[in-house]
This record gives sequence, C-alpha cells and structure tokens, in this order.
Amino acid sequence: MMDEAELCFPQLLNTSCKRHTRPQSESMIIYIPLSFISLLTVVLNLLVIISISHFRQLNTPTNLIILSLAVSDFLVGLFVIPFQILLTEPCWILGDSMCCLFFFLGFVTMPSSEVNMVLISVDRYVAICDPLRYSTKITQKRVKICVLLCWVSCVFYSFMILYENLKQPGRYNSCYGQCVVNISGAVQIVLAFILPISTIVVLYLRVFVVAVSQARAMRSHITAVKLQSSVTVTVKKSELKAARTLGVVVAVFLMCFCPYYVTSFSGYHLMMGSSTNTFLNSLLLLNSCLNPVIYAFFYPWFRKSVKLIVTLQILQPQSSQANIL
Repeated sequence: MMDEAELCFPQLLNTSCKRHTRPQSESMIIYIPLSFISLLTVVLNLLVIISISHFRQLNTPTNLIILSLAVSDFLVGLFVIPFQILLTEPCWILGDSMCCLFFFLGFVTMPSSEVNMVLISVDRYVAICDPLRYSTKITQKRVKICVLLCWVSCVFYSFMILYENLKQPGRYNSCYGQCVVNISGAVQIVLAFILPISTIVVLYLRVFVVAVSQARAMRSHITAVKLQSSVTVTVKKSELKAARTLGVVVAVFLMCFCPYYVTSFSGYHLMMGSSTNTFLNSLLLLNSCLNPVIYAFFYPWFRKSVKLIVTLQILQPQSSQANIL
C-alpha cells in the first residue's frame, strides 16, 4: 500500500494523485524569481495604466493601445503568474473549478497581448507608410472600438478553446490533485501564434523599410529644409522614434513568445511541471514585465509621469493638465 504521506489527499487512497517531492533549492529557484516578476509586472503596468488614464496629454490613439496592452500585462502579473507558481506545486489543492477559471483567464490575457501587438503594428504601419492620412484613419474612436473588439474576441477565443473543460471541470484529470485541461493544439498554434506573429512581422518589415528610406532622405536634405517643412521633419522624427520604440517592444515580444510556440509546433511533448516547461512558460510571462521597462528607457513621458505619481503630485487639482511631453 502506498504511504499516505506520498498522496496529495490521503483520505482518497484510491483516487488521489501521488505527491512528487522536489528539492527545496529547486523550489526556491522557481518561486523567488516568479514571485518577483509577478510583483514587478503588477507595479510597473499599474504605473503605465495610471499615467495614460490620468494625464490628458497622453490620451493619444497609440497610447490607448499601449494602455490596453498594460491592462492585459497587469492581469498577467496579478493572476496568471501566481497561477503558474501554483501549477509548479506537486499537488493542486484549489479544486477543478478554480483550475478552469485560471486557465480561462490565461487564455484571455495572453492572446490579448498578442492582439494588442498587432494593433500597435497596424498603428505604426499607417503612421510611417501613410502619414498624411494617419490622423483621419487612426482616430481615438476607432482605436477604442478595435481595443473593445480585441478583448471580446479574446474572451470568445478562451471560451471556445476551453468549452469542454468549462462544461465539466476536471474531466481530463486522471486523479484528484491534478490541474489538467485539454485543448486543440492546432487551433491554438494557428490562432495564437501563426496569424498574429505573421501579421506583426509583415507589417513591421514594411515599417522598417519605409523608416530607413525616410531617415536617409531626412539626412540628405536636412541642410536645405525650410522653416515650414522643418515642422514636418520634426513630426516624422517623432513618428520614427515611436516606431523604433514600439519595434523594440515587438522584438522582445517575439523573443519571449516564439520559443514556447515553436516547441509546441515541433511536436515535442513537455511534461507539466518539468524544468523546460517551467522555463518556457516563465519566458512567456516575462514579456508582460519587460514592456513597461522598455517604456521607462525610451519614453521620457513615462519617467516624468512616474515621478509625479510616486511623489503623489497627481492628487493635486488640475494635475491631469500637467505638461509631461
């Protein structure tokens, strides 16, 4: 007879999962970094959310997409990363319904980050490739509609891909103490990887080609620019800088997401809770923490707004009108 200490639920001798022990040093290597990433992700993205929501100067179409991205990253730090920490435990003790709920939240927030990246790519594509009509094509109203559709589609995607699991939570568990769901790998790879990644890459390749040609033209004609056209050059420089910054965001996104999906696409089977699986999931989740770090390095307005937030100056009257650009 199996020792009761080796079972997740000793009172369920015949149906309980076996408790797999892990060295304490390995547990600390997993728990401490993931806990730190979770806390940092929540704090940094909350600063982005407060900044763009509070200061009126930041209420631009591009920043509204960044706001949506920060909300999805904030939810990843608040719910998904702690869930990932719990999944590394030998036994799942929160029940089948909570298992499905956490997976549902994960399949809403992670794809929403990808869709927001697609929206960012479209925004930069229009700004660089069709600058004269950017203000008429990319309006706040249209961006708000696109962001709303982004979240609605991600909720629908999560419900669709987890339908059988939500209808009967725990149906794919082989014993009590597991948190397992069954999804269609092909559907996930196509909808959550191939379509968004290919769209992002194609758009940003186009943006890169046009941005390089514009930068060369600006350098070759900079001495002959008149006062009126110099304003146009300044606008183009700001758009190019925004494209470069958001290009870094997209590049980091690809580096964090591709290893996980490429491994899945290769057909290589990863055991739940294994070191490789934990590393790939952690890399996937790390992206949500890195986005606001990139803003801090490349966006002066983010550093200024954080200073006003931390010093509580945003509590003063008319602080939303502050000039931080």
